[in-house]
Amino acid sequence: MPIVSSEYRPPFLFRNGHVATIYPNIRRYVQGVHQKRERINLSDGDFIDLDWSYCHTHSSKKLVIIIHGLEGNGQRQYILGTAKHLNKNGWDAVAINLRSCSGENNRLYKSYHAGASEDIEQCIHHIINRNSYPQIGLCGFSLGGNIVLKYLGEDRTIPKEIKAAIGVSVPCDLYNSLLEINKPQNYIYQQRFIRHLKTKLYERQTIFPDQISIADIKDCKSLMDIDNLYTSKAHGYINAMDYYTKCSSLQYLKNIRIPSLILNAKNDSFLGNSCYPIIEAQQNSKIFLEIPKYGGHVGFYTTGEAYYNEVKTLDFFMSQE
Repeated sequence: MPIVSSEYRPPFLFRNGHVATIYPNIRRYVQGVHQKRERINLSDGDFIDLDWSYCHTHSSKKLVIIIHGLEGNGQRQYILGTAKHLNKNGWDAVAINLRSCSGENNRLYKSYHAGASEDIEQCIHHIINRNSYPQIGLCGFSLGGNIVLKYLGEDRTIPKEIKAAIGVSVPCDLYNSLLEINKPQNYIYQQRFIRHLKTKLYERQTIFPDQISIADIKDCKSLMDIDNLYTSKAHGYINAMDYYTKCSSLQYLKNIRIPSLILNAKNDSFLGNSCYPIIEAQQNSKIFLEIPKYGGHVGFYTTGEAYYNEVKTLDFFMSQE
């Protein structure tokens, strides 16, 4: 599809990409979303926690499955904001907490990563087998958006219930995104990610002392160091570059066969040029690409209760009914 024209026009202050990125994380408080947790067991003996919220009638036949970003969870404000807007408009929502992200360490040495589409597949099959939803949408944020697009473009049969998908602030090219995050203007974000990931690695080291050492964790000075030490090795990849190459969703976009919207802001400081798949969208009628001038990374602030990406998510899914 040709590039989708964007209608997003934020207030002046939120035209700054860093303001748009940071504000929702420190000043937004979404209230009124009541979640019910369900734990499902995976085929390898691990578990994933799902956080369900329901529309007010409790009789919806429509569901959106939401997947968070790096070091996120089902209680992040962007997850709650999306769930609330959907719930108010007749859709149930379920947020997938990726392995080790629900507040409890997962059972295995491996955890989650940007290409964990097999885990999403198991969650989707569980949801479909246990519930009656003839219309399901997928919504992924950042890393979660990459997983969604990879899942849809890989060689698998997509359940007929899945009608559409949206990825918000998607690093379609993982290495290209890493290079952007490593730039000086993103130092604060980079260090925050490193600090959170290393904290988790120290926790993992106490459980699996024979597989990773404290010294190795201390030596990690960058995100790529962490991916070389842990992310790649724990999940069956040779090294960080092998992981980035095989897990980037960009290469799978040409295979997607259900309507999928990618919403990536032009001033998203986490995304490089390769993360705006213009050619892929032009060559695949099922890919819709919207590149607002503003929005930052998972920002899209509006003066109303629902953010622009939340309104866009509902509108896009309803257009596919």
